[in-house]
Amino acid sequence: MFKTKITEMLGIKHPIIGGTMMWISDADFVAAISNAGGLGVLASAIYQTREEFAAAIERVKALTDKPFAVNINLFPSMRPIDNNDYVDVLVEQGVKIVETSGHSAPVELCGRFKQAGMTWIHKCVGVRYAKKVEAMGADAVTVVGYENGGATGALDIGTLVLVPRVVEALGLPVIGGGGVSDGRGLLAMLALGAQGVIIGTRLLATKECPIHDNLKQALLAAGETDTMLVMRSIGATHRVWANEAAKKCAEIEAAGGGLEEVLSIVAGARAKAMFNQGKLDEGIISCGQGVGMVHDLPSVAELFERMIDQAARMHGAIKPA
Repeated sequence: MFKTKITEMLGIKHPIIGGTMMWISDADFVAAISNAGGLGVLASAIYQTREEFAAAIERVKALTDKPFAVNINLFPSMRPIDNNDYVDVLVEQGVKIVETSGHSAPVELCGRFKQAGMTWIHKCVGVRYAKKVEAMGADAVTVVGYENGGATGALDIGTLVLVPRVVEALGLPVIGGGGVSDGRGLLAMLALGAQGVIIGTRLLATKECPIHDNLKQALLAAGETDTMLVMRSIGATHRVWANEAAKKCAEIEAAGGGLEEVLSIVAGARAKAMFNQGKLDEGIISCGQGVGMVHDLPSVAELFERMIDQAARMHGAIKPA
């Protein structure tokens, strides 16, 4: 077992945070991650109304008595969201941990987090962004390197450089990610000074993940070269699985297509058809280079125990020369 500042701060067994994934990080999956000893993070942007969002939080609480978090999404979307409404729900539901992610720091919201006594984690991709939210009162910062699936930012800094740079620049606990798929990656993040790891791609290939088996099997067959960057032209760079939809998005961007044209390819309705019906080229799915190290479909609990065991065995095997 690895006890760190993050496990102590969040009250979790393992220093493993489940990356927030749109249309995937629902109540049941979040509860499975938390029950396995990690921190599940509910994607608030999945839910269309305050009532649906509140019901999702209530379901998480019904399925687990372990800590969980809720993500507030600050990225552009086809359906504008007033996040103040969603923070109202967090307060009403007594949510203890909130994660923010997006283009900018949540200047208008952070005071509300602190007033409600929430532990606030901000996810970003560079030292200057991390230092800004530290000054705003964040309790921890998550940084993910260029290998990461999902939002990568525009700095294109690899995990091995980004994580220690942020650790040495901040006085806050750092959660590191980008390419972490097993215990080797977990141990590497801790060696770089992180107090926990965030994983997303590896969780896609688990029994509890709510995506179609066709997609899980396709990800098992994918290699580390089967990802690509899209949405850079609209300032929302994401690393995704290189399927036909992703390639079409890249073509539109290369031809100078605008925001609406790009969003029509990456729209949530198309992603949901992919996730629910197994239509592999219908939409896009965030996917990191670590997919090349994904070879089976364990339960989330089995995955976490395997990661911890492998990290512990490797740590014990490392001897000074």
